[in-house]
Amino acid sequence: MRRAWAGTLTAVAALLGAVAAAPMPAPTPPAWTAEAAAGRPYVYLEGAAGSVLQDTLSVSNPGARPLTVRLSGQGAPLAFAARTVTVPARTRADVPFALTVTADTAPGDHRGSVTAAAGGREVRVQVHLRVSGPSLAALTVEQVRLDGSGAVHYTLVNRGSTVIAPRLSLRADGAFGTVLDRPARSLGLTLRPGERLTRTEAWPDPPVLDSVTVHVRADAPGAPAAEARAERVFVSGGALAVGAAALIAAAAVAAALTARRRGARAVREPGFPVEQPQLVDVTAGAER
Repeated sequence: MRRAWAGTLTAVAALLGAVAAAPMPAPTPPAWTAEAAAGRPYVYLEGAAGSVLQDTLSVSNPGARPLTVRLSGQGAPLAFAARTVTVPARTRADVPFALTVTADTAPGDHRGSVTAAAGGREVRVQVHLRVSGPSLAALTVEQVRLDGSGAVHYTLVNRGSTVIAPRLSLRADGAFGTVLDRPARSLGLTLRPGERLTRTEAWPDPPVLDSVTVHVRADAPGAPAAEARAERVFVSGGALAVGAAALIAAAAVAAALTARRRGARAVREPGFPVEQPQLVDVTAGAER
């Protein structure tokens, strides 16, 4: 028994020795990071139209080798101190950049981003820009059209300086009255200043044969209502067949009536020429 235990202990000791002697896998180096300076979750800038605003992007390289990072911006004119930056190992590089607020930028909130790319990986940092100035809510409806299936296509544009939540109503008038009437309802979305959104409203049962004008009306809190319209003539294959059949039937009836009138005239009118009456002077013979 003692010999069995001794053998077991010897095997366990040998196994532990082999595990201890095996090389340990190298730890995975931490990934590089990019963020707004001072550890902020995003970049926040505020200024008037026509101004130039500055901030800093921090790129950290905790690895053992230098890291080359490419920088770019989206959503606003951005200029970096350097578009390509090589960050030494275990070093942080603070890269200044400038955002130009163009003179035609509407007051209100705008969004953009700064992107750092290296080694097949991208890190995007959000940029929140607030342009000072009076707030204005404005909305337009553009590019309204009806397709053959009855679907209504349109584009909403935020022409103001504030974020808006649009509502929409539809009405379609045909030759004999209203054929579609959808009251105003929320679209469940928001539009930022300058943002455009193209949408489609389905119309499952458009007219078979009609000339239709569709009115698209949009409004938002604080914004005047905007409206645009489009026209279309709906003619289905079935309606064409019915119309053609009606025309053929009408032509047949007209031909039958014409033939009947001609037959009636043939009965009433004689088949020989009628001579004109002759006048005779009866007084001449009496005098002789």
